[in-house]
Amino acid sequence: MRNHFRLFSGTALALALAFPASAAPRNPLAQPPASIEQDGPDIGSFGFDVSGMDRSVKPGDDFYRYANGNWERLTAIPPDRSNYGMFGRLEELSEIRTHEILEEAARQPGSKIGDLYASFNDERAVEAKGGAPLQPYAQAVRSIASPADLARVIGNNLRDGFGGPIGFYVGVDDKDPDQVMVTLTQSGLTLPDRDYYLKDDAKLVEARTAFLKYAARMLSLVGEGDVDARARAILAMETEIARVHWTNVESRDADKLYNKMTLAALKAKAPEFDWDAFLKGAGVQADNMLVSQPSAIAGEAAIIARTPLPVLRDYLTLHLIDDAAPYLSNEFVGAHFAFHGTVLSGTPQNKPRWKRGVALVKDAMGEALGRIYVERYFPPEAKAAADQLVKNIVAALDQRLARLEWMTPETRAKARAKLARFHPKIGYPDHWRDYSALDIHRDDLFGNVIRAHRFEFQRKLDQIGKPADKSEWFMTPMEVNAYANPTWNEVVFPAAILQPPFFDPKADPAVNYGGIGAVIGHEISHHFDDQGRKYDQNGRLADWWTPEDVDRFKSYADRLEKQYDAYEPLPGQHVNGALTLGENIADLVGLTVAHDAYLMSLGGRTPPVIDGMSGDQRFYLGWAQIWRRKYREANLRDRLLTDPHSPSAQRTWVVRNLDPWYQAFDVGPGNRLYLAPEERVRIW
Repeated sequence: MRNHFRLFSGTALALALAFPASAAPRNPLAQPPASIEQDGPDIGSFGFDVSGMDRSVKPGDDFYRYANGNWERLTAIPPDRSNYGMFGRLEELSEIRTHEILEEAARQPGSKIGDLYASFNDERAVEAKGGAPLQPYAQAVRSIASPADLARVIGNNLRDGFGGPIGFYVGVDDKDPDQVMVTLTQSGLTLPDRDYYLKDDAKLVEARTAFLKYAARMLSLVGEGDVDARARAILAMETEIARVHWTNVESRDADKLYNKMTLAALKAKAPEFDWDAFLKGAGVQADNMLVSQPSAIAGEAAIIARTPLPVLRDYLTLHLIDDAAPYLSNEFVGAHFAFHGTVLSGTPQNKPRWKRGVALVKDAMGEALGRIYVERYFPPEAKAAADQLVKNIVAALDQRLARLEWMTPETRAKARAKLARFHPKIGYPDHWRDYSALDIHRDDLFGNVIRAHRFEFQRKLDQIGKPADKSEWFMTPMEVNAYANPTWNEVVFPAAILQPPFFDPKADPAVNYGGIGAVIGHEISHHFDDQGRKYDQNGRLADWWTPEDVDRFKSYADRLEKQYDAYEPLPGQHVNGALTLGENIADLVGLTVAHDAYLMSLGGRTPPVIDGMSGDQRFYLGWAQIWRRKYREANLRDRLLTDPHSPSAQRTWVVRNLDPWYQAFDVGPGNRLYLAPEERVRIW
């Protein structure tokens, strides 16, 4: 479903211990949280790791290093991780817990999650099959003899979980969010983004060279010859596709992405591709659909039409192998990781097999696993506490909206009405997904993966033309993340993120409000960021602002965009302020509103001084602590090109726009992060 704004994006969030247990006392945030049964806070004396600070750095010069510099100095990124941070601390805990659940389930005959997990861990059986499970798909590609064959095979592959030049998903109609329909998107690249194909940056040129070696290696693994020349032809084709793709910034614009078409109109827009054969191959019946990037889809259709059939076959074969490799023998797994893990993310070592098995079950049967996870690890009092925090943040945002001076009264009233209809989801779904129709075999890993893809694909197809099920979740309870969905006017917080360092019922409230409070505010404020604001109180993409309000909002957003454009995390590579604008707005507003809520929670009382720190100081340190993160250079480079979130240090620096931060840490004109009051960006 489109328009999910996540607190953090990317799949590489699971992070192992930075040090062995013997080193833990020097670095208390390099291990999973302790049991909730302990007497005091999980971290430090009040919920913040004071030992991780670098007090030699002035908070006004670099607030990230002031709060986290010693932690960063002591912390090593584990060899199977592309980055390491506080999200990973909880991901590690979630991973350990789900591993225990799955080990128990694997000993129970007939347990589907246990059988799926066991099929992944039966390495001997997987090795014995080698690449044979992929051969029927490879043979279908080799048999393509016409444009209709090509489109049908692309559709078949899509149904079974393999990528191709046309992206597809089932979601809601942004202008009628009660209705479910098909959406087509640009797709078809093996490298992470169009820039990897088109820019002359030395590191990206290296990635293209590595792609040629990878493509040749993968083709050779399925018995193909003359692989170097064929790899060059595939790269040339993908480079053409990259040229017609929209940029990441263009693909953020909700208005531009909304293009509702009949099937007949799509055929007229992109006549070179056999859309009937494609939809039939995927098992899809749709007379109307959304087309996210029409010019890219038309461009891809034209590229397909003019590309020689042998090159198209090789292109599809590579995408088959690339997607299937993690579930084949170790020679496929190793080649896949060497490219995607090491070259593109800088990760030296693949995850152990059990961790990859846990990830598979979470992706394929997440709610079956999540139901057990919640029963064991998410007590009702944690859900109740989170519910109350959400209510407090909503109340604080409403008060801020009520006194917002730059917005016209008419639009302000509509904004408050939107907030009043806001719907939070906390912890886990109200109704668990039924997997009884999913067929799992203990001795058939590849078949299980295919059947799981088909199951989920069909589950979504069955929703087309029916009223949207707004109880549905798009994350599992074990996921350490959160998201906002503007079409349903909701925010979603899985159980796994509602733990230290984000939230600890036994910690100082200031730290909790600076941590999970700011996270909650972040997600809620996504409904009022540069894209979320375009959706009305009913979740419809609609023009409900006056032109004057739009112009004022844009003037503030433009200033924030330029502020982030100036940051240079890697030499010569800046943060893309336009790409990260929505997340930067959410950080700014979320932290602002969380501070309001913290002050409201005090009821006029002066907070105590703890370890020499005031309440406001502890609040902002709680914010900085959750963004502790180290990146491998390749991973950071990739994120700067593709991730709508700024790197962690720059996310921490959003405090430079907040007046109370200046007062709390005595920040003045001589400090590097200082902004004159008139330069500070204030939106909501």
